[in-house]
Amino acid sequence: MRFGAWVTLGVVAMGLALPALAQRKPPYYVSIRASKALMRTGPGRNYPGNWLYQRRALPMKVVDVYGEWRKVEDPDGTQGWMLRVLLDEARTAMVRGSVVEMRSSPSPEGHVNWRAAPGVVGRISKCSSGWCWFDVEGRGGGYVEQSRVWGVDPGEAVD
Repeated sequence: MRFGAWVTLGVVAMGLALPALAQRKPPYYVSIRASKALMRTGPGRNYPGNWLYQRRALPMKVVDVYGEWRKVEDPDGTQGWMLRVLLDEARTAMVRGSVVEMRSSPSPEGHVNWRAAPGVVGRISKCSSGWCWFDVEGRGGGYVEQSRVWGVDPGEAVD
């Protein structure tokens, strides 16, 4: 085997071993993994920080990728760059607008289990037909209308 072919195979093999977060194509949603995460004005430590996030699990939308850096957008629309290691694939969402009713079934007729105020962050899963399962720190969950939370696109299916 020629050296060039071996290097090419090694790169392919390394690419397969990368975490899924490193391989995805934007746009996609993630959450903040760290208890403190600095957003920078550019993709490098030499760029100044413009925001310090101190809210673990806050949903972020990845809009661009540059090496180990991710250009992200927060729920208020602010964009900047974060290191990939500060982000987690765990899907979270944040309640927007007014109080959201968390229902026992994905239907307006479902029993109201809980209510969540604007700004509440929870994990989302089972998104389909305009509804998502929304779990707030394991304290309680329910189905919420997909359009009432930030962290999932309209009509997006989430397992």
